[in-house]
Amino acid sequence: MGHKVNPYGFRLGVIYPWKSNWFGGRDYADALHEDVWVRKHIRSRLSRAGISSIDIERKGDQVWVYIRTARPGIVIGRKGAEVDRIRKDVERVTKKRVDVKVEDMNSAASELRPETDATLLAQGVAEQLAGRVSFRRAMRRAVQTAMRAGALGVRVQCGGRLGGTEMSRREWYREGRVPLHTLRARIDFGTAESKTTFGQIGVKVWVYHGDEIPVAEQETERARARALAQVTSGGGASTGALITDEREAAELSEVELPTASEPATQDDGSAPAEEPTPQGEA
Repeated sequence: MGHKVNPYGFRLGVIYPWKSNWFGGRDYADALHEDVWVRKHIRSRLSRAGISSIDIERKGDQVWVYIRTARPGIVIGRKGAEVDRIRKDVERVTKKRVDVKVEDMNSAASELRPETDATLLAQGVAEQLAGRVSFRRAMRRAVQTAMRAGALGVRVQCGGRLGGTEMSRREWYREGRVPLHTLRARIDFGTAESKTTFGQIGVKVWVYHGDEIPVAEQETERARARALAQVTSGGGASTGALITDEREAAELSEVELPTASEPATQDDGSAPAEEPTPQGEA
């Protein structure tokens, strides 16, 4: 009860992939510490570049570093000078060939937008707090920005000596739904720290982007929708195996046409009257 689990780690392997993809043997610990150093070094060197995530892949003596950012110009630098400097630093530590690739979050192919990315929202709130902006105004502005950009739910939390008070506390704002217990819910989680004159303030942001529907369930829903469309249009396909709702099954049984052995009825429900035979011909 009351344990705060990281939403990304909670859904790892369920709907989210790993951020480091490689197979480690005896050098597992060394590779792990290298990944931690690479992420820390890039974020400290490019603190103003709006970096959302850093993914690392290893294969043999080759290392790929994918930097997802909202400001690719700062990461690349003039004529690619900044990227080359980062590549040389990583090569010096890992002793392997390194390829750094920069992904622009503002492009149309990107899934997440900068306005709804939890890490960038947290960084924005932290920068405003360092600039002496009211923490309530900064939190409300972040929530409104994300909701206006299409997020289904946002929660922003700040902790520390808010407003310069002597005793630290936590305050948060939320709008929409943030279902942390639902494993298929795509929750984006980001943190940031703001260094102010009266201490350090931590910022946490949760953003709900909707549910991740499994592929098998999507196929079942499509087949069920096609079956219902055939029934309503008068098609003769058998759909009993696809319909699991008892009320829908009852409605379909009422729609079925009468067979040839059943007597026809009139509109009022009574059987049609037989024609009288002439008396003289009996």
